[in-house]
Amino acid sequence: MARNSAFAKQICSLCADICEACARECEMFKDAHCQQCADICRRCAQECRYMANM
Repeated sequence: MARNSAFAKQICSLCADICEACARECEMFKDAHCQQCADICRRCAQECRYMANM
């Protein structure tokens, strides 16, 4: 992004997809640390989507 890469938006979008997939996996487990991971991954996905739409 700092270099105005033509692929920055695609990379951010892919990162968001990966974070969402991780969140779905983590939320399948009842452990507190897995639920926390799912929450953090969802926040990360949201930020990545924000950056992809800049």
